[in-house]
Amino acid sequence: MSWKEVFNELKQKDYFKKLEAFWDEEYSNHVIYPSRENIFNAFKLTPLEEVKVVIFGQDPYHESGQAMGVAFSVPTGVKLPPSLVNIYKEIEIEYGERRTDGDLTYLAKQGVLLLNTVLTVREHEPLSHNSNLYKSLLLDIIKVLNDLDQPIVFMLWGGNAQKLEKYLTNPKHKIIKNTHPSPLGANKGGWFNCNQFRICCEFLSKNGKKEINWLQ
Repeated sequence: MSWKEVFNELKQKDYFKKLEAFWDEEYSNHVIYPSRENIFNAFKLTPLEEVKVVIFGQDPYHESGQAMGVAFSVPTGVKLPPSLVNIYKEIEIEYGERRTDGDLTYLAKQGVLLLNTVLTVREHEPLSHNSNLYKSLLLDIIKVLNDLDQPIVFMLWGGNAQKLEKYLTNPKHKIIKNTHPSPLGANKGGWFNCNQFRICCEFLSKNGKKEINWLQ
């Protein structure tokens, strides 16, 4: 099965048709991020059969030049958002080096599906597109991922992501839970020195999968 096959089925569902009408309206009347052609960028960059890790974001960055359809990622040259700064800090703690380029395409191409649970947002208005339509889409996508025979690491960061754990029932998969990397979450403790990226790679290696190079 491929993402193309998955979405061909999903597009027949009532909620998806409503989503398409919603996009038509919003992109015609407001500044929306990411660009419409990048809404499904995460799926384009990480083929279904190559998914090894899933990391859930919330909704896209809502300021100009940031959102690229890949959770937590910003284009090269754009200032790193605070959550991404903390992700890179933890990678540095575990691996001894820190990245400065905010484009996470390098992870997506290694099998890390960086998926926002809400795929679009109005400019300057965080969570402005948080709706049940996206929730329906997310649950269908999670079901597809959960049913895969290949072992996957689900990294659930923060309370919203951890609510999805009840849908991840396949014993082949591994769940790693942590606080959210935003300053509010990370500064409460638990984010730093958690060794989660190495734990993820150990699981992949144990299951015959190539480890993720978090530094590239």
